[in-house]
Amino acid sequence: MTNDTTGARKLAVTLVRSVSGRLRTHKACVHGLGLRRLNSTALVDDTASNRGMINKVAYLLKVEER
Repeated sequence: MTNDTTGARKLAVTLVRSVSGRLRTHKACVHGLGLRRLNSTALVDDTASNRGMINKVAYLLKVEER
């Protein structure tokens, strides 16, 4: 499944739980994924580094393939 000219798969990542009171590293992962506030959604490439950040804070996110 491809959506752009490079052929990279995309993931739609939505922040569904607050980062308030979470570990600093977990907040950094959420910020690194491009999520700023509750219910914000970002499209990210399906890469190993992004998957690692998503796995680290999976309890805060909803992830869909696009």
